[in-house]
Amino acid sequence: MRPGTARAKFINRNRQFMSSSRHSTPPLYSQVQVSPGSQPRAISSSREEQTDLLRDVLNAQERTNELLEDLVGVMATQQKQRASELHQWRNAHPKLATACREAAEALSRVQIEYLDRMTEDINEQSEDMVEGEFVLNEFIDRYGPRLAHLNGVIQVLAQLSSVSTPANTAE
Repeated sequence: MRPGTARAKFINRNRQFMSSSRHSTPPLYSQVQVSPGSQPRAISSSREEQTDLLRDVLNAQERTNELLEDLVGVMATQQKQRASELHQWRNAHPKLATACREAAEALSRVQIEYLDRMTEDINEQSEDMVEGEFVLNEFIDRYGPRLAHLNGVIQVLAQLSSVSTPANTAE
């Protein structure tokens, strides 16, 4: 085979392909005929349909309100039960409840010092944190878990302490 012949066949095949692909693509624009599918409804049936829809919406809203009232009732019952259990625990362990209060107050002071150091680091390194992801990740790794755990411990100690909260005084 001569190189010129192969090239000619290749060019000829590309022309055939391009001409056939041009004809196989659908046109960009087409005509669409629009005609009314049915007769227009009477105005009275439209009003009745709207009234029925509004009744359905009202019924659904009333059902939603009933469910929300039930949910609030369940949550209030759970909250009262939890407050009652905490109150009973405090009465059964008055010394431990007092110790929890003192520990919570001491840890609150520790937390204040910790937050002070943390805010100083933030103010000193804020530009580096914005520019470099490494510095921000180091900051989060250094302070994040400690702060989260400290907050959790303080919360538990405060709940077990003998200090009454407004929810407990309603008993």
